[in-house]
Amino acid sequence: MTFSDKVYETGIVPVVVLNRVEDAVPLAGALLRGGVDFMEITFRTECAAECISVISREVPDMTVGAGTVLNVEQAKLAVEKGAKFIVSPGLDEETVKWALGNNIPVVPGAVTPTEIMKAVSLGLKVVKFFPADVYGGIKAIKALSAPFGQVRFLPTGGVSEANLKDFITNSAVAAVGGSWVCKKDDIMNHDWDKITELSANAVRIIKENRT
Repeated sequence: MTFSDKVYETGIVPVVVLNRVEDAVPLAGALLRGGVDFMEITFRTECAAECISVISREVPDMTVGAGTVLNVEQAKLAVEKGAKFIVSPGLDEETVKWALGNNIPVVPGAVTPTEIMKAVSLGLKVVKFFPADVYGGIKAIKALSAPFGQVRFLPTGGVSEANLKDFITNSAVAAVGGSWVCKKDDIMNHDWDKITELSANAVRIIKENRT
């Protein structure tokens, strides 16, 4: 199964900000219990790389990737630590080429026709649509999917349980980037049961609304 197919099957990639390494494994477990087997740990905190390493080593059922990757150096570090995929807020050609050259799935941000054309020219089939709420949400994705039928989108930013159905019923959406299932406060408070519940709700909505 390709990365694109696996992401589509799961339907959600939680966007995770971790400030403590000790929270990494319990969080991964909470997501898995809710039926979510993907997570994107953002490179916004000093412990991000170590969190990826711990999850990769101790939670083999979780497909862990690195998010907010801005350059090749970060991509290399993430992969060295065990990241199985790379997500970027924008399209850095050097990073994309490095990832593809090393057989690492990479999902760069691309929201304009020009950026999407560039992504396609590099051989990509999935792009991040970020911030989705700023750039037109599902309405924009529907419009863009007409000329770019071969591309699937990973909308992130402004996606929630309330509008999840709107996104997930569109076949051009590979999956949604969901930070609402693992909010910063819930992680800080170790409210793993709530994270499992939110994850399970998201998975249920996805399964009910995908053919």
